[in-house]
Amino acid sequence: MSFRPNGMIIYKTEAEVALMNEAARLVSTTLAEVAKVLKPGMTTLQIDSLCATIVRDHKAIPSFLNYRGYPHHICASVNDVVVHGFPDNVALKEGDIVSIDLGVILNGWHGDHAYTFILGESNEAVIQLVKVTKESLYKGIEKAIVNNKIGDIANAIQEHTEKKYGYGVVRELVGHGLGRSLHEDPQMPNYGKKGSGPKLKENLVLAIEPMINMGTKDVYTAEDGWTVKTRDGKPSVHFEHDVCVKRGTALILSDYSVIETAEKANINLNASYY
Repeated sequence: MSFRPNGMIIYKTEAEVALMNEAARLVSTTLAEVAKVLKPGMTTLQIDSLCATIVRDHKAIPSFLNYRGYPHHICASVNDVVVHGFPDNVALKEGDIVSIDLGVILNGWHGDHAYTFILGESNEAVIQLVKVTKESLYKGIEKAIVNNKIGDIANAIQEHTEKKYGYGVVRELVGHGLGRSLHEDPQMPNYGKKGSGPKLKENLVLAIEPMINMGTKDVYTAEDGWTVKTRDGKPSVHFEHDVCVKRGTALILSDYSVIETAEKANINLNASYY
């Protein structure tokens, strides 16, 4: 979700990072529950309801609901929807790709990340797009260390997706800082020059989220004022991790392993890109 920066970067204490880790892991656990049941024929409104129930059962608050007027608990972005898709009653089909983006507030701290699933059989081009986008997320995370700069993360993502594979890297939407607010400074783009932007200091927490299109980088916003789609109607993929800047190696606060385990066990999901 877009935000207006105020120029203030907030660094966390170790105790605060630990609390953010708990919030991030709740998002991961919830997305893993989605991965267990997701199948063709389900609707994204059913997924929305499932996520809302799990979050509230853990005494947490859904971050997205009513955030700047957003009317749902999750963003569910299918096929050519880049981000911010509204959950609806349209049944998901074999071959669809769907990004589920979820935020929670737990003990006053936000967790916020996303995962893209492939339902059943899909063509090799789509499978590659999912694989490469996920790889690019980790390429960026490798650069999220003390004394690097925001541009080093952004450039690593762009190099792996746009330069190597010719995909479109969305410019209008970016990742962001994360903490007591859902969106904090600095902005975290997925394109840029090495050595540019703010210097990374220890315990800056970032939501790093490549949004990568199979075709053009150009997007537009639908009439609902939220749903962002690719201009050429080709698929888009979105992955997001919550990451704490550290010396030597970044600390990933969210946990894809529980999602991946559930994804591989679900016969209705395509995990052939591993």
